[in-house]
Amino acid sequence: MKFSELTERIYDFNRPNRYALKPYLINDGKKHPFAIICPGGGYSEVCSFGEGRPFAKKLNGLGYHAFVVYYRVKKKARYPHPHEDLQRAIETVFANAEQWRLDTGSWSIWGSSAGGHLVASYCAQNHGTPKPTAVVLVYPVISMGEHTHKGSRDNLLGKNPDEVMIEKLSAEKRVTSDYPPAFIWYGTADDTVAPINTKMMADSLEKAGVPHRVAEYEGIGHGAGLAQGTVAEGWFEKAVEFWQSQS
Repeated sequence: MKFSELTERIYDFNRPNRYALKPYLINDGKKHPFAIICPGGGYSEVCSFGEGRPFAKKLNGLGYHAFVVYYRVKKKARYPHPHEDLQRAIETVFANAEQWRLDTGSWSIWGSSAGGHLVASYCAQNHGTPKPTAVVLVYPVISMGEHTHKGSRDNLLGKNPDEVMIEKLSAEKRVTSDYPPAFIWYGTADDTVAPINTKMMADSLEKAGVPHRVAEYEGIGHGAGLAQGTVAEGWFEKAVEFWQSQS
């Protein structure tokens, strides 16, 4: 099957707000490690333009295959739909590993903002999918409690979620020693997702003895993406370096 036909079958731009998987494969006939990417958007949209396609193309340039997950949002975002979409993406990628020339011995999941929450909370649950070599969380929403991003929680859990669901979907409360190694970065000027989300997650990883690295960038706000031309430029290479250090 031609790559263009494969892309068309997996990813349909004409059907908004549904699960889709967009592959970015290196066409050199060789196997490569790979990343699965969940952009942010407050569970109201999937901001691939800033945290999907640019990440995937940069990973390609560094020698990695990449896949961008378009998960359900807005009224379709109610839990567990986004988590089901990420699970489907992982299962699809592994089912096609040989055809797509994927090195399944080294892979990572990346999530930004609400996509960071999706990744962080997914990895804290037992979905029966393979454990990633590392997770990369970019200015992530972590908690569904006091310090959550309200828009993300409203879309995922509704405006009046019960305490059981808040507890279940607060990633910082679900970390165990089996949690994947994690690279996290945030900006001190983030007034959209409170930086304490990252700090709570880092504390939980530390207590559980999970390898992790946290990068803090002074004066950087939310949604910086690759952060080119800022003090945060270079976070991407640090994340890849951390991932490879865990392989």
